Amino acid sequence: MERIYIENDNARITKRENDFHLDVELYSGEVFENVEARRLFPTTGPDKYITLLNEDGKETAVIRDLNSLMPDSASAVRTALEEYYLIPRIRTITKVESKPGGNYIHAETDRGSCSFKVQSRQQDIKVLFDCRVLIRDSNDNRYEIPDFRLLDRKSRDSLQL
Repeated sequence: MERIYIENDNARITKRENDFHLDVELYSGEVFENVEARRLFPTTGPDKYITLLNEDGKETAVIRDLNSLMPDSASAVRTALEEYYLIPRIRTITKVESKPGGNYIHAETDRGSCSFKVQSRQQDIKVLFDCRVLIRDSNDNRYEIPDFRLLDRKSRDSLQL
């Protein structure tokens, strides 16, 4: 089966109510219902190469670049991805405690206050080229700082950024 690419205005994508599934109608007439969007390159290209999976987990199509889609379609896909990945965005670090076995980080996020343990700062806190910071806790949960330069000085210092 030949891979189907979605780009520009060759499809209309709508989000289903109450979950993160999408319906896709290609302008060729093909329809894919109840598909899930997944990022193929979640950290380096979050808006590029989004695969759409059917209920069996098989790829039905690939979106090359979300920014090339019609605004309503791009918005539907972004909303579905945000709901699926649910990565809390850290706004401020309130405290970092170093204890045997790891560091305990207390933070304020866009989803409220939280505390989590990081085993190794070197391995679990990644600063990316675009000034984003990705943090993985000891339970394999993910957190994001969209731009560490926008954090207050205390937060940056406590994470050693």
